Amino acid sequence: MPVPVPRQRAIPAVESGQAQAVFSPGGPSGDPTGGLAGTAPAPRAATTPVDSTTNLTLLVIEDDPAGALGVPEMLDAAGRPIRIRTARNLTEAERLLTHDVHCILLDLALPAPGRATDVADELATLKHVLELAPRHAVLALTASGDTETGAEAVRVGAQDYLFRDELDSRLLSRAIRYAVERKRSDKAERRLTESRLRAQENARLERGLLPTPLLEGSSLRFAARYRPGRSRALLGGDFYDTVRTADGTVHAMIGDVCGHGPDEAALGVELRIAWRALTFAGLCGDELLSTLQQVLEHERESDEIFATLCTVDIAPDGRRAGLCLAGHPSPLIARPGRPAELLPYENNGPALGLLPNARWPRTQVELGAAWSLMLYTNGLIEGHTGVGNERLGQDGMVDMVRRQLAQGLEGEELLRAAVSEVRELNGGELADDVAVLLLDRKP
Repeated sequence: MPVPVPRQRAIPAVESGQAQAVFSPGGPSGDPTGGLAGTAPAPRAATTPVDSTTNLTLLVIEDDPAGALGVPEMLDAAGRPIRIRTARNLTEAERLLTHDVHCILLDLALPAPGRATDVADELATLKHVLELAPRHAVLALTASGDTETGAEAVRVGAQDYLFRDELDSRLLSRAIRYAVERKRSDKAERRLTESRLRAQENARLERGLLPTPLLEGSSLRFAARYRPGRSRALLGGDFYDTVRTADGTVHAMIGDVCGHGPDEAALGVELRIAWRALTFAGLCGDELLSTLQQVLEHERESDEIFATLCTVDIAPDGRRAGLCLAGHPSPLIARPGRPAELLPYENNGPALGLLPNARWPRTQVELGAAWSLMLYTNGLIEGHTGVGNERLGQDGMVDMVRRQLAQGLEGEELLRAAVSEVRELNGGELADDVAVLLLDRKP
């Protein structure tokens, strides 16, 4: 059977100190059968570091006492001798299968224990070897012309198959190198596939953890933008949510767990879900935030972890709201005929998790008949402006939003423009998570 030519490069291996088995090259030594000449089983060798100067090692598994299987002397791609070990049965093969073996040459004529030799037996023996050596390349040896069994062996898991009467040194050494490279490539491809599947699963999980606003029956319009700070993630330590309760009140919140890794993202999701459950249970203001602090204290990894939070509860008529701030920047409100401004923040309480028995006052705010209310996290205001180490800050953000509102931007378009401009001013991606939530009321 033609054997593809592998990439010609040195194969890293583990150097061992075993005695090298010497084989006759198929008859020139006087043995008309081309049999084995003076093999010496190698002792189990200690693993040594891999380098490019070590020899390839082949483990031959065959049990013909007449020596019908002739394995010629071979050289690897760098011209070094390929080490050869031989085992007469699977028990001996397991003993000789040390970490410095790179390839196994299995004679499929080797019978399975306690069974007569047939095709099923040959594959059973191969399967046993594959289970015994899942990280090693395996070459199956079949009778001349038996392509059906050889192809079945490859389907089961062997890297390639050879015919017994084709064991010349050039063909076999090339087949060994090819099998080792193919096994290495298969393992790399499998790891890549597993990595992609994990990434896809994580992406589906993260998408499922992002909130779905529950505003059925409300005349308010909702929009949100979210950008996690960590690379290739969909979820960060920022979190937000919006729900409408049975009495017609619309509740909105936005928060930020310190840090933006996977642990912070998980804690943010827990706090968001807890907030939604507590809101539907009728809690609001200080009572709700005190309970959320208890949740954080029980779920955080260390006492240093805290979270900022902003909650707004908008009356059913849409004209008034209650505001609670827990170490979080105050929302921005824009109303027709008036410049956009920040809501009062004098009653800002401490971040959740900082002070035991803390209290968070609720400030009553008059919104008016028409308005746009923007809640955001620190990521939107802590980016650089391109002037030294100067940061945008709340004042810079207010000026930016005023300008964008004057351009007629609103809703999703306004949030998209705000986040994009902040990134441009920063000179690239922001280091922190960014979450922005917008609620609009128009008469």
